[in-house]
Amino acid sequence: MIRFEHVTKRYPDGTTAVDDLSFEVAEGELVTLVGPSGCGKTTTMKMVNRLIEPSSGRIYLDGDDISAIDPVQLRRRIGYVIQQVGLFPHKTVLENVATVPHLLGWKRGKGRERAAELLDLVGLDSSVYGDRYPEQLSGGQRQRVGVARALAADPPVLLMDEPFGAVDPVVREHLQNEFLRLQSQVRKTVLFVTHDIEEAVRLGDRIAVYGQGRIEQFDAPAAVLGTPATDYVADFVGADRGLKRLSVTPIEESDLDQPPVVRLDDPLPREIGSRWAVVLDGSGDLHGWISAEQAQQKGSVREHARRMEAWLPVGASLKQAFATMLQHDAGWIAVIDKEETGRFLGVLTPARLHEALRRSIDADAQDIPRTEVTLETIETVSAVTKL
Repeated sequence: MIRFEHVTKRYPDGTTAVDDLSFEVAEGELVTLVGPSGCGKTTTMKMVNRLIEPSSGRIYLDGDDISAIDPVQLRRRIGYVIQQVGLFPHKTVLENVATVPHLLGWKRGKGRERAAELLDLVGLDSSVYGDRYPEQLSGGQRQRVGVARALAADPPVLLMDEPFGAVDPVVREHLQNEFLRLQSQVRKTVLFVTHDIEEAVRLGDRIAVYGQGRIEQFDAPAAVLGTPATDYVADFVGADRGLKRLSVTPIEESDLDQPPVVRLDDPLPREIGSRWAVVLDGSGDLHGWISAEQAQQKGSVREHARRMEAWLPVGASLKQAFATMLQHDAGWIAVIDKEETGRFLGVLTPARLHEALRRSIDADAQDIPRTEVTLETIETVSAVTKL
C-alpha cells in the first residue's frame, strides 16, 4: 500500500532529515515509527501526504507515484491525526467530523450521517456529543473526534503523529485500547509516529526503529524486543526489553499445566493429590477452585468451591497474565478458551510464564515455532553432564 524507494530529505542548510529510506507497509498493516526527537520519523510521515517534499527518491501509494498526484487530492485520500487534534472551534463535533465529506462534495445529509456513525464507532454517542463544541470536550474526547474526522471519507491510509501524547497516562491507555479495537474493525493502513517504545510495541504490527534519519530495525515488536539488530536498538528499547516483550507474547495452550480437576456436582473427593484443584461445571466450563483442606470436609464440591477471580482467555498477553497474578495475589491463573464460553484449558504458573517468554525469544531467534524450542534447564544441564 505504501512504498518508499531510496527516499532522502535534505534541507538547504545541509541537514539530512531522512537518508536513503526504503521500506514497505502492507495493506491493512499498522506500522509504528519510533525514535528520539529529530530522528526523521515525522518527516517520513509528512512526505506521504506531501506536507514535506522529498529531495530524492520515490513514494508510492497503492502503486501510484504520489509526486504525480495533486497534493490537495492526495490529502483527501489520506486520514491525518495529530497530537493537537486541530478541531475547528467554531464548529460542532458533528460538523468537524463531516468536514472532509463536505469538501469531497457529499450531500449534507449523507455527510452528517457518516459523521454520526463514526462518533458512535469511536465511543462517543452522537446524540449526546454531536452538537457540542470542542471546548466542551475533554482532551481524550477531542482525540477521539480527531480520529473520527480522519476516517470520515473512508481513506485507505491513516497517518497519526503522536495522537495520544498530550493526554494523561490513564486516558492514553484507554485511547490505545479503543484504537486497537477500532483498527480491528476498519483495518486501515496506518503509519503511527511515537517516541514511546511501549506504545510502539503495543500498537504496531511492525516497528520501524529510527536512528538519525535511518531505520535501524524494521520488524515485528517481539523480534525488536527479543533480538535487537544493533547495539543502538538494544539501548533504545531498554534493558527491560524482556519485560516489555511480555506485552506482545500471547499465552498458548502449550504453555499451560494441567492441575487436578473436580466437577461442581461431585461429592468431595477427600484426596485431590495437590494443594488445590480446579472446579468445572457439567459442561467443562471454569467455575472456581477448591483447596486440599476443603476437599476433606463433608458435602459436595459445590458447597465448598470458591469462585475463580484470576483467569484470562488463551491468546491474552503474558503481561496481562503477570498483572492478573499480582492483582489477585495468585500463584497461578486459569486459562479458558476465548472462542467458547469459559471452557477450561489449563493453568499458567509463574514458572511456566517464564518458560513461555524464553521459548518465544528463542523461537524468533531460530525462526521456529515455540513448541519446537528446547530450553536449557538445570535438569537438561545435569543430564548432559552425566553423559
